[in-house]
Amino acid sequence: MKRKTFVAMIAPLALGLAYVAAPQTARAQSSATNIVVGADTTFPPFETEVDGKVSGFDIDMIRAIAKAEGMTVTIKTLPFNGIIPSLQTGALDAAVAGITIKTSRMQNVDFSDAYYKSGLSILVKKGSGIKGFADLKGHVVATKKATSSVDYLQQHGFDMNHVKQFANIDSAYQTLETGGADAVIFDNPVNVNFKIQHHNVETVGPLLTGEYYGIAISKKDPALVAKINDGLAKIKADGEYHQLFVKYFGGDTSGEVNAVMKPASVAVSD
Repeated sequence: MKRKTFVAMIAPLALGLAYVAAPQTARAQSSATNIVVGADTTFPPFETEVDGKVSGFDIDMIRAIAKAEGMTVTIKTLPFNGIIPSLQTGALDAAVAGITIKTSRMQNVDFSDAYYKSGLSILVKKGSGIKGFADLKGHVVATKKATSSVDYLQQHGFDMNHVKQFANIDSAYQTLETGGADAVIFDNPVNVNFKIQHHNVETVGPLLTGEYYGIAISKKDPALVAKINDGLAKIKADGEYHQLFVKYFGGDTSGEVNAVMKPASVAVSD
């Protein structure tokens, strides 16, 4: 009689626990089959959008990673400064936008292993007389909001009244072209991509920083980090990762990260 009473009492409790666990299991299965990935499409050649079609290095890469892991991807475009908040709320599962792995960002989101080695460079008009960062004093610099470029300028005592910040890098380049700024400080591969298309500008001086890009991942689904890292390792091993450098950078492999670079080991302090 006592045994029956104990079983009768514990059965509803077990059902209740199963009910609570069910949504968590469903979410884990959902994140393993389709992931919503945020992208800022004003960052060529990593992300761009033409006639409603999103493409670029990062887009091809995340789709290849997802395919290797048996997942599909839904791309959601949004401004760069909305990416981290969207990951925090769970509106996005992951994001690709040439996102520098930074210690401050790691407090709010997780990162994949590094997939691109970059740095900040200075882009100016040819004949400007600007040869490096020291020459920028008293000049107007344009860049993109909420990026490591802004952090660098602040940390190095640059007069922020002389910094024009834009929601997208195209506006910064346009300001340089029209004389509203004397230089653009931004991620080197994007500056180089602009320089190739516009022969009246040049990059000057050495890279100002050395930094790594990672895929930002919502902390609401920790298991997704391992899956994305596994997929990244697979596309490196089968050569698809290298082919993206051929496709988008003309074979320039200076940004390739073939070793496993964990976020904690490459994070930029800020």
